[in-house]
Amino acid sequence: MDSGDNEVAIDFPNLIRVYNNGRVERLFGSPTVPPSPEDSATGVSSKDIHISPEIKARIYLPKLKNSTTDQNLPILVYYHGGAFCLESAFSFLDHRYLNRIVAESNIIAVSVEYRLAPENPLPVAYEDSWAVLQWVGSHVESKPGFKKEPWLVNHGDFEKVLIGGDSAGGNIVHNLALRSGFESLNCGIKILGSLLCFPFFLTSKDFKEDSLPSRIWGFVNPSAEDGVDDPRINPFVEKAQSLSTLGCLKILVCVAEKDELRNIGIQYVKAVKKSGWKGEIELIDVEGEDHCFQIFDTETEKGKNLIKGMANFINKYSV
Repeated sequence: MDSGDNEVAIDFPNLIRVYNNGRVERLFGSPTVPPSPEDSATGVSSKDIHISPEIKARIYLPKLKNSTTDQNLPILVYYHGGAFCLESAFSFLDHRYLNRIVAESNIIAVSVEYRLAPENPLPVAYEDSWAVLQWVGSHVESKPGFKKEPWLVNHGDFEKVLIGGDSAGGNIVHNLALRSGFESLNCGIKILGSLLCFPFFLTSKDFKEDSLPSRIWGFVNPSAEDGVDDPRINPFVEKAQSLSTLGCLKILVCVAEKDELRNIGIQYVKAVKKSGWKGEIELIDVEGEDHCFQIFDTETEKGKNLIKGMANFINKYSV
């Protein structure tokens, strides 16, 4: 092996490291875990599925009240966080978190394993995420050669489809909601609601070019012409698609007091309200907590309360 292969080309300490030979070393995240036939803490069942040769997902089904009766449950398509380059739908933290959300909300969830940067730089994650949403829509009608997922067909309500995500996943949710405002989803399904938890948004006004979030954005999206003023990360720039075109009816944004992204999340809520968008938007602002705190410890009082707040949003608009 060439000694140069062990030389570091890009290093984000304690997060991710790329070597000259292209090898990627991820330094942050929880180990992957298998799905659960029935989670001991929540009763939620899960299994892994292939959406396409490149895209996988983990689907979750709550404990059904009557196994012999079909139940029409809301469907949440969920996108994990990790700055577009870390973590997994199959990680311990996300698996535990989705079990809690599904049990509390009584929904079916499809947790998306989109491909990560730098091996697959943006916009790959956006395209993978959109493809899974289209896959969900494809279950509404019968098409030759399309194999339907039984949990969705038997227990899902395709008039109550929501999308949600934390951090980078929240950013994905925003971009998918905008895209659905001008591009139809398969079989005419609509996005009922969007959940943006601690969404990863940046602006050159709020984050200097050499800040860690700005450098991470350049790392995962090297083709971005305007850095953090790319419309996909900065929804407020002049050339961004109008927020009035968001293709969903309801939005929940969650922020936390100690999170450096908090102010931009609040700014997003205000901008949506001023845009002329016809839906309803809500904000949950958690005191004394930091970025995505509820994923790292689902059992704290504030963590449980936030998950309940998300469940209330889902259930209020999906009755």
